[in-house]
Amino acid sequence: MARFTPGSLTAKAALIGALLLGGCGLLPEQVDETAGWNAQKLYSEAKASMSEGGYDRAVTLFEKLEARYPYGRFAQQAQLEVAYAYYKQGEQALALAAADRFIKLHPNHPNVDYAYYLKGLVNFNEDLGLLAGLSRQDLSERDPKGAREAFDSFRELVERFPESRYADDSRARMQYLINSLASHEVHVSRYYYNRGAYVAAINRAQTAVNNFPQAPAIEEALFLMVMSYDKLGMAQLRDDADRVMRKNFPDSVYFRGGPEDTRPWWQLW
Repeated sequence: MARFTPGSLTAKAALIGALLLGGCGLLPEQVDETAGWNAQKLYSEAKASMSEGGYDRAVTLFEKLEARYPYGRFAQQAQLEVAYAYYKQGEQALALAAADRFIKLHPNHPNVDYAYYLKGLVNFNEDLGLLAGLSRQDLSERDPKGAREAFDSFRELVERFPESRYADDSRARMQYLINSLASHEVHVSRYYYNRGAYVAAINRAQTAVNNFPQAPAIEEALFLMVMSYDKLGMAQLRDDADRVMRKNFPDSVYFRGGPEDTRPWWQLW
């Protein structure tokens, strides 16, 4: 049986190390194509990659620009471009972090309004929104956190920069979000009502009424409150909600129970 002495082990280790070091010399050296590029060259190449959809390369170039030329105007703009690149890649957390970083470092930058706008866009699901796919997903399981955060970002932009080129679009998105958030609360209220959780239904409908009084969904919110109070046998509160509904929605479709039926309208459902 072979014996390994400390000396032989040391010799073998030294031989292996020498081979590894020698092998490293055989590997091709990686050449940085950006070596010697100035800030404008880095920025231009990064923007070109962005326009072609090469967001990974664009982020890499923007980060190199900021590392090599941290105090120039191109570096500041690169920070904002990185946030946009992450947004286009669907990297929500990274996009938000980059936008927040820009706002913190450059609160008075001429383009800081765009950072707020971009934060709003990141959280604003333009294709689906809160009202899409209702038949496929129970809204009580959907989280409107992103919509609320989008609304807050758009609101801050509009309040701080009312003349911004992004202000009008932000206002339109805010209105959409108000309607969507109100509808979300009403859908959850209806979910609870259909399952006999009338107190929970009232609470969610009341949230919609209190927080989004001008939203179209308030009509149904009041209807659900009347229905729920009736189910609970709380006649006075039911009648109070009924009066509010009739005052604000005198021609509501929920009043149309048929000319021959003399029952109170809330008993027709």
